[in-house]
Amino acid sequence: MYLSNIGREDCGTVSRRKPGAIGSNVVALGTVSLVTDISAEMVTAILPIYLVLGLHLSPAVYGLVDGLYTGATALLRIVGGYLADRVRKRKTVAGIGYALSAAAKLGLVAAGASATAIGAAITIDRTGKGLRTAPRDALITLSVPESMLGRAFGVHRAMDSAGAFAGPLVALGVLAVVGSSASAGAFNAVFVTSFCIAAIGVLLLVLFVRDHQAPRPAVGRVSPRAVLTLLRDAGVRRLFLAACVLGMVAIGDGFVYLLLQRKEEIAPGWFPLLAVGVNFAYLLLAAPLGALADRFGRLRVVLCGYGALAVVYLQLAGPVSGWPLLVITLGLYGAFYAATDGVLMALAGPILPEALRTTGIALIQTGQALACFVSSVLFGLAWSAWGAGMATGLAVGAAVFAIVITLVLLVPRPATKEDQL
Repeated sequence: MYLSNIGREDCGTVSRRKPGAIGSNVVALGTVSLVTDISAEMVTAILPIYLVLGLHLSPAVYGLVDGLYTGATALLRIVGGYLADRVRKRKTVAGIGYALSAAAKLGLVAAGASATAIGAAITIDRTGKGLRTAPRDALITLSVPESMLGRAFGVHRAMDSAGAFAGPLVALGVLAVVGSSASAGAFNAVFVTSFCIAAIGVLLLVLFVRDHQAPRPAVGRVSPRAVLTLLRDAGVRRLFLAACVLGMVAIGDGFVYLLLQRKEEIAPGWFPLLAVGVNFAYLLLAAPLGALADRFGRLRVVLCGYGALAVVYLQLAGPVSGWPLLVITLGLYGAFYAATDGVLMALAGPILPEALRTTGIALIQTGQALACFVSSVLFGLAWSAWGAGMATGLAVGAAVFAIVITLVLLVPRPATKEDQL
């Protein structure tokens, strides 16, 4: 019943409002994400090289750890989303998530070289992300008019990616000050600095983000039964399935960077700059693509983003090398994130009832995160069994197939009796 609106959102309001009309709450949430992403990307930028070259994990084992990093605690998104809707305190639940992720950075210091302990610290960090993501995105959808959702998410993701852009540079700076990029002490210095920055993000959330306090609705009360009814709606169900299909083709940043490092023989000390390049492209494109999605259709922009991802895989499997490969691959990978991350949530917002907005967003994010977990594990196994070239070629075919399936699921079609139930 809702899919007739996908890709055809009214943009009259967007064209008449000034950019500042996005609202202070979206900017405050973006600032929190900016600071938190500096902290997170400091760790993300060095973790693949640390695990594979430092701890000598195989691609298959790394795929399992990377899958854990992206999706193993995804079910907590539903818990966080349901709890936030139930108590109507989205800011509080998000704050708990941010605090857990901050504490996990100290856990990495205590973990040392133990892969098991590192996995435990990563689990705590992902638990925090699972709790905070849906309440934060729900607050964004409730802070602006529906016609401005793409722009609001674009502004937020642009600020988020600014932090992601700065994070690897801060990590490089810390490593330069310590004087060694290969010692345990150097990695610990990055982890401790990351914790301090994450703590600042929690403080900013407490001081400047406002919760959305709406009267408790007479209908659509939050209950386990109400949550189960979400997927009975044809629009929500098809979007959930599409998110899962698309998640199955995202092999993870770590693998993309490791494939580039392997192909171009990039020195470990320069490895974090790969994330800088991607996040710079994301920073430049997030807000423009969000506004473009509001004007020309959010589904179109999302599918173009996954088309860019398919080209990234094609480049990694192809004969092109040198600086053209680096520029094109990193630029398109950043464009993929800019066109899909926030825009997919902007697609979800209008089809979900306000009383269950956070839970519904969490449900879609959980499906996609679990699919990403499976994708990362399968890609690692394929790399170990058949080599990087064959695994990447399979990823190209999977990306094209996912785009076709998403078109079938989400292209608007005439209403049926099922949609009216």
